[in-house]
Parts: sequence; C-alpha cells; structure tokens
Amino acid sequence: MWYAIVTEDTPNSLEQRLANRPAHLARLTALHEAGRLLLAGPFPAIDSLDPGPAGFTGSLIVAEFNTLAEAKAWANADPFVSAGVYASVSVKPFRKTLPA
Repeated sequence: MWYAIVTEDTPNSLEQRLANRPAHLARLTALHEAGRLLLAGPFPAIDSLDPGPAGFTGSLIVAEFNTLAEAKAWANADPFVSAGVYASVSVKPFRKTLPA
C-alpha cells in the first residue's frame, strides 16, 4: 500500500538539511530503485524552486510499504530525523487515484 509521509522542518534547519541530504537521498534512491517510490520532495519556504537561504518548511514522500508500522519505522529512521531537521513526521495511508 502507498503511504504519505509529511514532515515539518525545525526552524533554521537548512544547514543541517544540506549536511544530511546525501544520506537522505540515498534512502529515497533505494526506494525508487525498488519501484516503491511514487514521489518525494521538499516544501520551499517561499514561492520558488530554489528558495536559497529561506530554506524549506518540510517534505512530502509517497512510498509503498507492507504496513503502516513499516512505513512509520522507515520514516522515523531518516537521517533528517536524527539530525533534527524534522520537527514532526506524520505517516498516513494513501490511495492513489490519478493518474491511473
């Protein structure tokens, strides 16, 4: 089943986000290579693809896991969690409707 992982960043966490981005992307790449990643990306803090020093306010990941517990465990093991980038992580089941 698909699960939506929605996160909120800790204020002023851009430096930590950038420092831990390679490890974060490696986990997402592994999901993608396994065919289990629908989409992933950050929420820019301003209306710009490259928000520069304004940074980001969180992220959205939609990925496939066997159970909600597995999705939560994966999300909570993210390097952004241990580095203090994410202030909160929410995981919910997601039903993809479109595009078919």
